[in-house]
Amino acid sequence: MIGSRKSRRTFSLRARVTVLLATAVSLAVGGAATVIDMRADADMQQRFDSALLARAQALTALVRHDGRKVDVNADNAQTFTFPGNSSTHWYSLNCGDAVVARTAQVPPPLHAGPTPRFADARLTDGRRLRVVVLRFQPDLDATPGPDTAAPACVLRYGLDRKMLDEILYQLDMILVGSLLGACLVVLLATPWLVRRGLQPLTSLDAAMAGIGPDAPGKRLPDSTTSELDPLVARFNEVLARMDAGLTRERRFASGLAHEFRTRLAELRMLVDVEQAHPSGRDVGSVLGEVGNIGAELEATVTALLRLTRIESGLEQPRFEDTDPAMLLDRAIERQREPAHRREVSIVIETADGPPTRIATDPTLLDIVLDNLLGNATAYAPANTQIRVRVSSGAVTMSNAAPTLSAHDIDQFGRRFWRKDSDSAGHAGLGLALAVAAAHVLKMSVAFALDNGVLRATLRWQPPDGAAHA
Repeated sequence: MIGSRKSRRTFSLRARVTVLLATAVSLAVGGAATVIDMRADADMQQRFDSALLARAQALTALVRHDGRKVDVNADNAQTFTFPGNSSTHWYSLNCGDAVVARTAQVPPPLHAGPTPRFADARLTDGRRLRVVVLRFQPDLDATPGPDTAAPACVLRYGLDRKMLDEILYQLDMILVGSLLGACLVVLLATPWLVRRGLQPLTSLDAAMAGIGPDAPGKRLPDSTTSELDPLVARFNEVLARMDAGLTRERRFASGLAHEFRTRLAELRMLVDVEQAHPSGRDVGSVLGEVGNIGAELEATVTALLRLTRIESGLEQPRFEDTDPAMLLDRAIERQREPAHRREVSIVIETADGPPTRIATDPTLLDIVLDNLLGNATAYAPANTQIRVRVSSGAVTMSNAAPTLSAHDIDQFGRRFWRKDSDSAGHAGLGLALAVAAAHVLKMSVAFALDNGVLRATLRWQPPDGAAHA
């Protein structure tokens, strides 16, 4: 049964930025337009109310100072028509219970307070008014006696607010039109602006197209965009780690193929020789030689895998309190039998006391000591000595090396390098593994050639107050 593949939803970064930018601009412009509209409406309304109040106050002045004084206390007070009456303003003037002056239509009744009061109202024919209500004291014909009270007058004055509404409507249309126009411009311009703004990403995409396993060492160019610069740096770091990993894998595969080819050639030659020219040896002897070749292959693969893991960082040190002297003794015991077969003796010398306990990884330190001593055992001439000089901060292993030169010392630590091509059983990985493990432990391995004597010195940081070798 073929499983259904889930469709992966994707989105366009340009479209997302366009929508977000257009929304932000629309909200900002819309908010600004709303504030401007409210302020403009309030200002226009205030100006209109000021004009309305001025006209109403002018009308009250006629009542106070008109030559025809009105007896506002009379029940049958005469109603006057003041100049300026038209179809655009309406009023009603009452003094006490008497109607002093009015138009044919009057504004609706409104309560008068101590200060002018403004309100919106409608006439019976539906027209909208802006009305102001004033309360004032008129001038009378005679000075009233002590028992006579001057009645207060109330003026309701209204203006047709059609012109004001038209102005406010036009202003609203202008603001709305400006908002829609601005949003339309933003919607049309934003995709182009976003495309221009994201141009560095397009450049990175083109640069990434040429990066791959077939182009090792190629990196992204430095970005001049502050937001992309950290991303480019991190990506280049990843590429560097990938290249290092590929280099290790290729080196591992190349070295392994070389060693396998050499050992398999030896094995095939052994079989071919025994078949063509039987040596008369028993089967156990032949199989023992085949087993030795297999053991050498196994040791090579194990050392190569361990070295690759250390160099790639897959094997991290686990520091603990360790006695280097105990590890050195173990390495010497392991190498005594091979040294005895080669007629080589191991001599231990103490400089300023045995090594003190240090914080390190005992497994990796054991690899370093074992491989350094094993290299000296394998290449020391017969009937010679390997001198192991120990101190509180270093271990130095010396052995005769008459065939080495100063140039050979520079090759120490390289994978699969061997001075002699007939060094059977030794793939040249021991020193490389020792140097790599020491580097992980933050120790140093130094090689020196002095009058035909090879010295390999392993140094570590001694405790405070301890002397160096």
